[in-house]
Amino acid sequence: MCFGKTFNKMKLQYDLGLSKIYELVINSNPCYAFLLDGNSLIQNKLIVAHVLAHCDFFKNNARFSGTNRDMVESMSATAERVGQYEMLYGTETVERFIDSVLAIQEHIDPTLVKPRQLDKSKRDEYLRREAENAEERPPGEYDDLWRLEEVSLEEEAGPPEPPKFPLRPEKDLVWFIEEHSAHLADWQRDIMSMLREEMLYFWPQMETKIMNEGWASYWHQRIIREMDLDSEETIEFAKLNASVVVPGRGSLNPYYLGLKIFEDIEKRWEDPTEEDQRRFGYKPGRGREKIFEVRELDSDTSFLRNYLTKKLVDDLDLYIFEKKGPEWKITDKAWKNIREQLVYSRVNGGFPVIEVHNGDFNRAGELYLVHHYEGVELDLKYVERTLPPCRRPLGQIRASGDSRRGQENRLQLRREEDEPEVYLNVNLF
Repeated sequence: MCFGKTFNKMKLQYDLGLSKIYELVINSNPCYAFLLDGNSLIQNKLIVAHVLAHCDFFKNNARFSGTNRDMVESMSATAERVGQYEMLYGTETVERFIDSVLAIQEHIDPTLVKPRQLDKSKRDEYLRREAENAEERPPGEYDDLWRLEEVSLEEEAGPPEPPKFPLRPEKDLVWFIEEHSAHLADWQRDIMSMLREEMLYFWPQMETKIMNEGWASYWHQRIIREMDLDSEETIEFAKLNASVVVPGRGSLNPYYLGLKIFEDIEKRWEDPTEEDQRRFGYKPGRGREKIFEVRELDSDTSFLRNYLTKKLVDDLDLYIFEKKGPEWKITDKAWKNIREQLVYSRVNGGFPVIEVHNGDFNRAGELYLVHHYEGVELDLKYVERTLPPCRRPLGQIRASGDSRRGQENRLQLRREEDEPEVYLNVNLF
């Protein structure tokens, strides 16, 4: 995630009058909201209604149940510690390291609440105990016959391979490097830990972007429409609301898509068809109850998979398009394919799943990473630009191409002497 690039883009759009940020709401206890100083009264009414719905979502959606509600204070302490490190080691050194970590910050495992112990000492202790247990077992009457077969198999197989490290693939790349890299000083591990905690805080928002914005849009509409507005305020509200929930031209607008799905859920459960009542046991009058249930239990992936229907895809005129030559062309209008592509785009927050498959590859401290292919290939240009900034915390870097193309297509990036290597192998699983 490139914060500087994102900031410049947003600032340029604001300066040109193409976009405007009306508010900022922070998931804390209590929630904090900041409204733009130049907002009109009706704008603030809409924004407060929108913010209240965000706060409700933060407090009640299952994905947010484990978030740090004191993150404002935690980030203040983080800024203080980073400032101290800048004084001790130099601003440029610290900022360069932070940039390296930010390049891989999204590659965490939000389910890893208490990190598993994968260090080599515990692995070796486990293997030693297994060997001792095998020696302590009393010999059986026919053990010599089984032993002959084992010796024959061992001779055919050759010398045993060393145990893999980690014993199973590790998704949390940031944590793994923080725990096991031989190149990190204590202050660097501390910074990696702080940045990982920040990403864990933001992760539920990435998993529920469409739902969260749809829920807030649904409620700001319901609340404002029930207020006693004069004609001038009504027109201003209509214009502002239309600019928020407008269909996207080149990409999906999460406000619009989330709102339409919530409205469709309420309508279908409030007044189900006879077929729905017969097949699924739906009872009339449960629309409001159902949307609160969805708000509590779902994330974007289940929200889209369970509630984006064929009728809704047709009504919203959704389709898949690609650039062919100089023109953009519609390539698919099958509603199930559209739904699946939307679901895939929200899996893992929209980021590729990359796991550590070997932390001691070639027995030389090299890191072997594997990308789980789920229908979308890695962009090698991004790989080339992402890995080099990580050279300092990771070591030497090497990336290999997509194995599905029939050749390794290995790409050797810039190297520095006496540094271990990092391999990125793209496999079809």
